[in-house]
Amino acid sequence: REPKQFVSLERLAELGVLSWRLDADNYETDEELKKIREERGYSYMDFCEVCPEKLPNYEEKIKNFFEEHLHTDEEIRYCVAGSGYFDVRDSNDGWIRVWVKKGGMIVLPAGIYHRFTLDTDNYIKAMRLFVGDPIW
Repeated sequence: REPKQFVSLERLAELGVLSWRLDADNYETDEELKKIREERGYSYMDFCEVCPEKLPNYEEKIKNFFEEHLHTDEEIRYCVAGSGYFDVRDSNDGWIRVWVKKGGMIVLPAGIYHRFTLDTDNYIKAMRLFVGDPIW
């Protein structure tokens, strides 16, 4: 959208998108992260680094991330380093771009169309959280 139209966290919440600001430097001992995981049942986690040097088949995967898609489960990402954009569809079929930076945690609800891309820094390290073991 030009000019850019900023949306509030409340507007994102209306779409079911949740977010938190956490202490990414201390994620291993962060009590707030622990509380969120316990309350929401996020029992499994791993990390994904997205950059040309770290991600096998980088070009193919980054194209796949940017393809509009949805999931039957929530998509939960906690940015512990770097940054990137999640685009989510709103109720009018428009895109809302959410810039996720270090310390930002985002939950996309099941069934929302979305896509992901890196910003100009071309790097993100994200904790991926799941309810139970992920099914690929």
